[in-house]
Amino acid sequence: MHTKNRILVLCTGNSCRSQMAEGYLRHFGGKGIDVRSAGIESHGLNPRAVNVMKEDGIDISGHTSDVIDDALIQWASLVITVCGHADRNCPVLPDNVEKRHLPFDDPAKATGSAAEIMLNFRAVRDQIRLEMLGVARELLQSSAA
Repeated sequence: MHTKNRILVLCTGNSCRSQMAEGYLRHFGGKGIDVRSAGIESHGLNPRAVNVMKEDGIDISGHTSDVIDDALIQWASLVITVCGHADRNCPVLPDNVEKRHLPFDDPAKATGSAAEIMLNFRAVRDQIRLEMLGVARELLQSSAA
């Protein structure tokens, strides 16, 4: 039997978006949400993602960039895909695992000056914060009911 609030955030490389989402879900969910993130591939933790999260008071520097596997799929009660590639390539999930697609632009693909790239990372971070706050509130409210 699954714990109701076991969330797996899935992205292509588990370097930016899924890492930020994991950080926010941990922050907003406290002990009421157990969260992990993984990728279809492992691209390593993006230092810019670490920096913009630190700006918002959340330390993800200890996160690891992991590849999805059967154990993570079986562990989860909810899988959130945060990019189209992960959504299209998500492994088949058991019937008791809910899937949601909440897509975000990939800040690692931003171009321009260093300042412009960081603005892009911050914009994506802020979008992720808002969405993950909503997810956390929803799950915590349904657990309390």
